[in-house]
This record gives sequence, structure tokens and C-alpha cells, in this order.
Amino acid sequence: MIRTPLRPLARILTARARGENPDAIERENLRQRHAEMQTQSRQRAEGRLLVLGMFFLCAFTAIGARMATLATSEPVEPIASAPGSAIAMQRADIVDRKGRILATNFETHSLYAQPPQMVDPEGAAQRLVEIFPDLELERLVGDFTGKRKFIWIKKKISPEQKQAVHDIGDPGLLFGPREMRLYPNGSVAAHVLGGAGFGKEGVSAAEVIGVAGVEKQFDDYLRDPANGGRPLQLSLDLTVQAASERVLYGGMKLMNAKGATSILMDVHTGEVISVVSLPDFDPNDRPRPPTSGFDPSTSPLFNRAVQGVYELGSTFKIFTAAQAVDLGIVNSETIIDTSGPMRIGRFPIGEFHNKNYGKLSVADIIVNSSNRGTGRLALQIGAQRQQDFLRAMGMFEPTPIEIAEAAGGKPLKPRKWGELSTVTISYGHGLSTSPMHLAAGYAAIANGGQYVAPTILRQKGPQLGHRVMSPEAAGQARAMLRKVVTSGTASFGEVPGYQVGGKTGTADKPKPRGGYYESKVIATFAAMFPAHDPKYVLVVTLDEPSVIAHGEERRTAGWTAVPVAGEMIGRVAPLLGLRPQVEPDGLAAITLTSN
Repeated sequence: MIRTPLRPLARILTARARGENPDAIERENLRQRHAEMQTQSRQRAEGRLLVLGMFFLCAFTAIGARMATLATSEPVEPIASAPGSAIAMQRADIVDRKGRILATNFETHSLYAQPPQMVDPEGAAQRLVEIFPDLELERLVGDFTGKRKFIWIKKKISPEQKQAVHDIGDPGLLFGPREMRLYPNGSVAAHVLGGAGFGKEGVSAAEVIGVAGVEKQFDDYLRDPANGGRPLQLSLDLTVQAASERVLYGGMKLMNAKGATSILMDVHTGEVISVVSLPDFDPNDRPRPPTSGFDPSTSPLFNRAVQGVYELGSTFKIFTAAQAVDLGIVNSETIIDTSGPMRIGRFPIGEFHNKNYGKLSVADIIVNSSNRGTGRLALQIGAQRQQDFLRAMGMFEPTPIEIAEAAGGKPLKPRKWGELSTVTISYGHGLSTSPMHLAAGYAAIANGGQYVAPTILRQKGPQLGHRVMSPEAAGQARAMLRKVVTSGTASFGEVPGYQVGGKTGTADKPKPRGGYYESKVIATFAAMFPAHDPKYVLVVTLDEPSVIAHGEERRTAGWTAVPVAGEMIGRVAPLLGLRPQVEPDGLAAITLTSN
């Protein structure tokens, strides 16, 4: 800033020349300088006051808005999540292949307490215990009379329970709206659906997340608002599923089995029309997982169809026969000597009940379920080609079916695959797979030799994959399976009007620490129908069955799993739209006479 001198020389000289007093010029300049300084100070102070006023205005506005928000909202206890993260409430429905509801959302309420607002904490606690018997009175009283300002009492309550709590009349007991997952069909398809629970929670909302089954597998899809609420459509048929569960449960009880599973699969699309695992549970009240050290297979949460890996016994023999035919080693009429003894190294290969069938055709090896006959076919095939064939059938990896637990059903194969493993695996011992693997393998035979991956999702058409055998080999294998029902061990599986083909399998149950039980078996029947043009594969497996028939205890699949499968086919085939084929009787004798 340029400062004007108080006594400018030019003006002083001029004033003296005029006879004026030069001091007046100095006083006037001093007054002007003071006036300028006061103006600058005032402007500076006014600017600072304006900035300070704006700051206080913004601060009090933000505080007032926050206070208004808190005054009109319900209190929430802190949760372990990022601040400000939104709770996604919507979740799409799950429907069956015909659009019928399997899982949906249901509006309900939660119950929480604000102890500082309670009038009679002890009285309220007593009334709550009467409404909810699972609550502990002493704990409630301690919480209500303690220092906590927020307490969850129940995450979901029924309308009747809400009214009962409302009648208590205590202002410290409050309700919060929320949605819960509802399974209107109860335990039907429980292992497929899995169940859902709560993720992030607030008093006004709760996030529903999948915890098992397709609810977990497709959790992102079901919660994605971009899908516009479109339901997830499964391949299951609700009617067929319910009928299958009823038949299998009755069969399990009748055969005194500790567990059972069944799979009904479309051989062209891979769609699983029904899949049952028993014992089951109600996903509306999903039980807790078993504790450590507990055998998971005894839990109702265990999905035997995809998690259970078992030696499935003689059901594997048809794979050996089909591969041998496909390689041109034999055909269904080729004669194989099944006579004993047969040894692989120091291990003898025997037959059921020490039978000696002698010379049999390949078809009769399957019909009579000859271990030696199948083993000799396997030796001609060779270990490497056997492994390649089973790998192509998907027997070495978990099935790709879209159920969260399926990833845990990894087959168990031998570390060293020598001649002994080649022989024993040819008749279903030494390789453990799930019933779902078996269903996929039989589907390849049924559809003409192409692998089809099992799926729980509705498909628009055939989903045939890579070829695993020729159509001719698959055709001969189907004929052998039909003969097992008409002339072999699966005669109880014949259903009038529906030609059934299939193979039985009875495998000794392994002990947890090695070896096998002498009186515990896994009994399996793998079937396809109608045998002349198969459309569906059915696998029924019973865990430790035992039934008294003709005065003897029976455990084999022919006496246990086969009758259950036959009853199931007779029940579900009409539901699938399959018309029975009634074979006409012979024409009545008619005598033509002349007039």
C-alpha cells in the first residue's frame, strides 16, 4: 500500500506562499488516514463475523436434522457390518417346473425391548415366559433390570404371539417389521431347497440369506434386484416329489432301513424331477448342524443323494458290459467262462453264496450278477481304458448338479489302480460314488450313449453331452437290463403297463476304520423306464435294510430296494404323463360257420 505523506512538500510550499498554516494540511491528511484504517478494520471484522455465522448455521442445521431423524426412528443395536450398509430385503421366489411355489417370503415381526422405557420389567419378563416357554425368566429379568438399553427377544414371531405381547401393555416392548423365508410345503424337497436364515439385521429390516441347498447356491441370483423379482424355476415336479417321498418313507420303514434316497432323472435333459433323502427336516425350522465328532450321515441335514458316497455294488456291472460291447471285445451273446477258482494275486474272486455259474453269455452274466464274469470282462478291457470310460461318465468328480452340498460328494477311488482294482470296480467295489453319479451313468445308457449332466434347473430341451458309448452298445445294455427284471434278480421291479429295466446292487457297508460289516449293506436298484424307449432313470438306495421274507432275513437289493422302486414307478409314471401299455390277450377262439 502506498502511503501519502502527512506533510507533502508541494502543498506546504503553496500554502506558505498563500500565507496559510501548513499544520492544517497535516491534520487533514492524518484524519483521512485514520478514516481509511477504520474502514478496513470494519470490513475485515464484518467478513469474519459472516464466515463464523455461516459455520454455526450449518452446524446447527446438521445437528437439528440428526436429532429429528433420531426422534422419528426406532433404536437399533449396533451390528457387525460396515456403517451405512443397506439391508437388502427382497428375495425372489423358488418354483417347481410348473410354477408352483416351493419357497417364498412372508411378512412377520421381530420383538425387542428398551429396558429404560419399561414400566414393570419383572412383570413383563414373567408374561413373556408364558408366551415363549423357551425363554429363561432369570435371564430376562437380569437383562431388563441391567444397564443395557436394547435387547433382542425374538427375531420372528407369529401374529398370535405379537397380539399376546401387545396385550402385556409395556411401552418398553416393541415390534419391528421384517420378512422371513417360508416353505409352504413343509419338508417336501427339503434337501434341495436347503433353507435360509438372517444376515444383517436391524429393528426395521432383516436380510434373508441362503444357508444350504439351492437357496445358498443361487443366493446372489435370488437377492439381485436386477432380476425384477423373477422366480428361480427348478426342474422338480412338486406332485412327483411329494409322491416319491411318501413311497420312499414307507419303503424305508417297511424294510427297517436307517436311511434312504431316491433320484428320478430325465435321460435327455438331465433334469432331476425328484430327489429324496431320508431322514429329512422342515426348512421352516432347520435343525442345527451336528456337533464335532458326530457321524454326519446320521443327521437329517445330510443329503444322501449327492453327499453320500457309497460302493454301489453290482449296479456297476452294466458299465463293464457296455464298455466291452462298445470296444468290440464281446456282444451280448458272447460266452464267458465264469467258473472258479479265480484269483488276482492272493485275493480270490468269489460269487454271491459261493455259486458257480459255469459258462454264461454276457447278457446272462448281468442277469445272474456274476462277479467272475464281470471281472474277466474287465481284465480284457484293461485298467487304463476302464478309468477313461468311468472318467467320461463323470465318476471321478463331484456331480455338477446345482445344490450347494454336491461339491462335497467327491468319489473315492483307489490310489493304485491295478488288476485287483480293475476287477473289483467292475462289479462296484473299490470305487465309491454318490447315487447321483449312478443316475447320470444310467442316463447315458438310456439315451443312446451320451453323457448328460444332472441339473436341478428347468431346461428348455435336450442337453446331451459328449458320447461315452455307441448307440449299439447302449441298446444291447438296455436289453440286458430289461432281462434282469424279467428273468433275474429284479423281478419285483416289474410294473404292469410300464416296461422296466434295471440292475440290483448289494454292497457290504464299510466300517469307519477299515473293513466291512458282516450284516450291514447298502442296497441299490438303478432302473430305467419304459425299457423299450427310456425317458426316465430311477435310483433307489436303502441304508442297512433288513426284512423277513419266507421265514428268512433278507438284505439284498432284490428283496428291499427293488420292491420300493417298483411301487414308486407305479405311483409316479402316470403323474409324468406316461400311459401304460396294456398287452392285449390272444384272440378268443372263433369258429366260422357257413349259413
